[in-house]
Amino acid sequence: MSRLFGTDGVRGRANDDLTPELALRLNIAAAGVLGAGKLGRSTARELAERSRPVAVIGRDPRASGEMLMAASAAGLAAAGVEVVDLGVLPTPAVAHLTAVTGADFGVMISASHNPMPDNGIKFFAAGGRKLPDDVEDAIEAALDAPAPLPQGKGVGRITTSENPVETYIEHLVAAAPHRLDGIKVVVDPANGAASLAAPEALRRAGAEVIAVNDAPDGLNINENCGSTHLEGLRAAVVEHGADAGIALDGDADRCLAVDAAGRVVDGDAIMAILALALRESGRLRGDTLVTTVMSNLGLHQAMDAAGIELQTTKVGDRYVLERLTEGGFSLGGEQSGHIIMSDHATTGDGSLTAVMLLARMAASGRSLAELAEVFTAAPQVLINVSVTDKKVIETESVRTAVVEWQRKLGADGRVLLRPSGTEPLVRVMVEASEEPVARSVAAELAAVVENAFVA
Repeated sequence: MSRLFGTDGVRGRANDDLTPELALRLNIAAAGVLGAGKLGRSTARELAERSRPVAVIGRDPRASGEMLMAASAAGLAAAGVEVVDLGVLPTPAVAHLTAVTGADFGVMISASHNPMPDNGIKFFAAGGRKLPDDVEDAIEAALDAPAPLPQGKGVGRITTSENPVETYIEHLVAAAPHRLDGIKVVVDPANGAASLAAPEALRRAGAEVIAVNDAPDGLNINENCGSTHLEGLRAAVVEHGADAGIALDGDADRCLAVDAAGRVVDGDAIMAILALALRESGRLRGDTLVTTVMSNLGLHQAMDAAGIELQTTKVGDRYVLERLTEGGFSLGGEQSGHIIMSDHATTGDGSLTAVMLLARMAASGRSLAELAEVFTAAPQVLINVSVTDKKVIETESVRTAVVEWQRKLGADGRVLLRPSGTEPLVRVMVEASEEPVARSVAAELAAVVENAFVA
């Protein structure tokens, strides 16, 4: 049986593989694991007499979130949890409120940057932190071994939070190290969960904000907009003569940017800019940046030139967060725009990233294009190879080819093969000083993977 949890929670097509029934059962199981200190495997009478755990729950605006949130809240209450409904709110806001309210755990209903028909369920432990693999495994195991459910006074209640969006906006504004006065920015929240919070936070911090794709109707989330479709934002920045553009995804845990000329500034470039800004202010702990193996070779080279150590993890912002916590570091993230600033957040926060990036522009008096010059991306080619067995990357022919090409490319190139976490694919990534070289090497390695199990 395949693992239910993927790289970021449980995702699927709503009302197909992700049903209200599954959401109900999953949340009952999660309550037993994440509220174990207060619930345990107790009798119904004991549950009724014991102080109950508290969970906050939010969702992005996609239509299916309404039914899945209702089912999730019902599951939590059925397990004896006090549920606080946050309504439509960005994923990082749910994490933040899990922490500041002292909740025992948090739940987010969202499929992030996925298209509208998809949805997902993410959990945060106390303090607003993503779950480690062993806790997710425990929740999966609890699906097949449910604890007894309470009756009477032991059943949890569901209440509605008072204006949680305002609490989150205040948090974002307070985090800004410099006012944004004089900055004109176009913000594209992808008709998603930050359609109110992100533009308003930037306005209160002093920026002149032009918001686009900020009218969610439950069906238009991520539709030709946001961080996965930057064309409209690039055009809008040029049209309005803005200093920058900010693109979020549907649940606003990632941020990409556009400079005044409409050029894309990706997560690697943003991390380079923020790493230098934090070190300049003495807040880059350990003079270290944490990122995943998918970050561009150019980021490695830029950080090396600046005397900043770069540590890598496997793909997934929760693994970045684990390394940040283990090392006591302050900045990490992914090329896709998940940026974690651990002094202010416990997870990737696109709106917070936007605040910090624009604050760097305002404080330095430099344009985004000038700031991004610290980073020069190496040509990168990614080929997805369909496979019947992802262990193909462990075969001798594949391993030998990878070692040989890495030797030939030397310090000017990089080879990475990794299995997809959600699909029957092996991702072949090659970076080199010239794009034709990267394409040629990637194509050859893809062919080696395809033929590895051929007799």
